[in-house]
Amino acid sequence: MPQLKRRCAPAMRHISPGRGRLALRSNDGRRPGQQIEMMEEPSDEALMAEVSARRQHAFRILMRRHMPRALRVAERIVRDPVEADDIGQEAFMRVWTHAASFDPQVAKFTTWLYRIVLNLTFDRTRRRTFQPLDAAGDVPDTGPHAVERLIADEEFRLLNRAMLGLSDRQRGAIALFHMEGLSGEEAAKAMNLSAKAFESLLGRARTALKANVQKIQDTGSYA
Repeated sequence: MPQLKRRCAPAMRHISPGRGRLALRSNDGRRPGQQIEMMEEPSDEALMAEVSARRQHAFRILMRRHMPRALRVAERIVRDPVEADDIGQEAFMRVWTHAASFDPQVAKFTTWLYRIVLNLTFDRTRRRTFQPLDAAGDVPDTGPHAVERLIADEEFRLLNRAMLGLSDRQRGAIALFHMEGLSGEEAAKAMNLSAKAFESLLGRARTALKANVQKIQDTGSYA
């Protein structure tokens, strides 16, 4: 198992400016656009074939490419960045361990990864009582758009509080569809549901979220 590194910044390429028209071509005569095409990274599915062969370089590329989304989804459900980080690390450990079971004919890599992350988050939320995080203090802002930012921050906190009142599966549906931008079909596959079942779950989640927002606005609590 390769050592997991959550934040893998891509290497920066420093290109010295050329002189005259000669700068438009490389030493081998290719134009910049042609070079870029040759430098493009392989697809997720191609990388998974490499991971199945235990090639760590391919695994590191996948981590760099997809760890941020794994962390986002996990945190939107468990609401704890430290726990979300643990889930992200565990998810990619499973990617490495079970790479041979991935079938690109059945699902895209991202769909498969979302399913792993969701299963881990649901398992954790079943084993503990969900507790909201304390609101962090705001740093005073005197900039020209300070009021607008404060309003946006308040709306974000309101949404987070309302999300706490949803079930873990409802939070997962909202996170995948509305926050990650997956289609209904992709989100359904990630949650291992039929399209109809996911549509029903998402509808209930939206209704509950709207009701929670209204209750918080009216009483200060969704309970």
